[in-house]
Amino acid sequence: MRRLSPFNVAALAFGFAFLYGPIVLVVVYSFNASRLVTVWGGFSTQWYAALWRNEALMSAAWVTLRVGLLSATIATVLGTLAALALARYGRFRGRTLFTGLIYAPMVMPEVITGLSLLLFFVAIGLDRGFWTIALAHVTVTMCFVTVVVQSRLVALDRALEEAAMDLGATPVRTLFLVTLPLIAPAVAAGFLLAFTLSIDDLVIASFTAGPGATTLPMRIYSQVRLGVTPEINAASTILIALVALFVVAASLVLRRSGARGAGH
Repeated sequence: MRRLSPFNVAALAFGFAFLYGPIVLVVVYSFNASRLVTVWGGFSTQWYAALWRNEALMSAAWVTLRVGLLSATIATVLGTLAALALARYGRFRGRTLFTGLIYAPMVMPEVITGLSLLLFFVAIGLDRGFWTIALAHVTVTMCFVTVVVQSRLVALDRALEEAAMDLGATPVRTLFLVTLPLIAPAVAAGFLLAFTLSIDDLVIASFTAGPGATTLPMRIYSQVRLGVTPEINAASTILIALVALFVVAASLVLRRSGARGAGH
């Protein structure tokens, strides 16, 4: 095994420090007893208690949680169906267009996506609010679910499905009794990824939100422009922990899915 040179170690350490140093500072200063966010005044959890009493931030957090769960659920269902169509039905009329529509949100800038969705909602007369944010997040996150589930379907041995149908199972029963249980880890990973992307989104939510619905990233961003407060550090720390938890969970589920696929 080739050993890392001192230069490579230093470059790697600098890269990690540059990427994660600011995040670590936010977490550390969320436990700062001083009201001045750049002056350490001792360890304290008072700002987490103050965050709990902040109705604006808590309301935004509740909206973010509801939007994330709803959009991730719908995106998982639609993304799984799209993956089945791409992986199991071969070439069909309009496949190229369908594939392009599925993958377009992944490569399109979020500003363009947000503006397009805003113009669409205005054109159909749909008031902006909770539902427009959820629909926008479904549009964006569904493609990620499709990629995750499709990769698992491609690696899945189709002989298992064919054996079930040879034994008399209908295609629908085969789907629910054979295919879905085998790809369940990938579906779960897609759901976790969609939920993480939803609660972390700022740009698209800013375009599609209305007066009655403000997400936590939007609330934090609007308050940061007026000055960083310890409560924002606490809210950011909770958001970082939540995103990290779901990313780790998705990674573990994908690893389990890969190990199970290798076993088969």
